[in-house]
Amino acid sequence: MREQAHDRPAGRPVAAARRAGAPLGVAAALGAAVAWVGAVDPGLPGHYPTCPLLRWTGLYCPGCGGLRGLHALVHGDPVAALGANALAVAGYAAFAVLWVLWLVRALRTGGGMPVELRAKHWWVLAGVVLVFTVVRNLPFGSALAP
Repeated sequence: MREQAHDRPAGRPVAAARRAGAPLGVAAALGAAVAWVGAVDPGLPGHYPTCPLLRWTGLYCPGCGGLRGLHALVHGDPVAALGANALAVAGYAAFAVLWVLWLVRALRTGGGMPVELRAKHWWVLAGVVLVFTVVRNLPFGSALAP
């Protein structure tokens, strides 16, 4: 009797593609978002909503300048990107490293994200974001303001 197609083990390329599906899907979605920000300058008024915290209080939130920084990175200007929002640029770099590790792990073992964040990691991250936000709004931290 002939073997049915669903009874055969999946070939290596098909299994690898299946394992890499989630990381590649995330890359496709983020790639589209990055392409949009690269094409539509956030420094020009009217293309993106303004930050409500900045608009109503005059204070920079931790994300202020993040889109301008991403736009600068897309256009090959890391100095301008760091000037717009150094924390966001560090976050983009950290995400890129984690994404590569995720893809490699998915291809090798079918596993998920290589880093399991615990509560203490989230607290440290929240502390870094809080300190960054406070310092960039103080006179001596004006270099961190967008």
